[in-house]
Amino acid sequence: MHIWVDADACPKVIKDILFRAATRTGIPLTLIANQMLSVPPSPLIRSVQVPAGFDVADNEIVKRLEAGDLVITSDLPLAAEVIEKGGHALSHRGEWYSAANIRPLLNMRDFMDNLRASGIQTGGPPAMSPADRQAFAGHLDRFLAGLK
Repeated sequence: MHIWVDADACPKVIKDILFRAATRTGIPLTLIANQMLSVPPSPLIRSVQVPAGFDVADNEIVKRLEAGDLVITSDLPLAAEVIEKGGHALSHRGEWYSAANIRPLLNMRDFMDNLRASGIQTGGPPAMSPADRQAFAGHLDRFLAGLK
């Protein structure tokens, strides 16, 4: 079991929760990004810098992923690949992606992309709230507790 983080867009508060979880559980954690990231000194926690480019970090996660691993991402196409490979995907807002919900989420994403491409302003996601952080931490803790 390994925890992989699509770290380019992952909020610092979520990374901090993940650092504590890795230390507490002994589960290895790797952050993958196209920039250098600072991680606490720990044999369990590391970061990997990949070259800049479209989906380079995502492709690196998929390449390293094994069935049963957990990936933290809000990238829906990456989540779909994780599920296909037998992994688990959790957004930094605490939403689980699954075989049952990934296709409708991808369809909505494509629909919103089409709206934006036609000039319609759709706005961005809301700022991270305390409820989002709590949902993420709760889902992560329950998942990791279920591994024991």
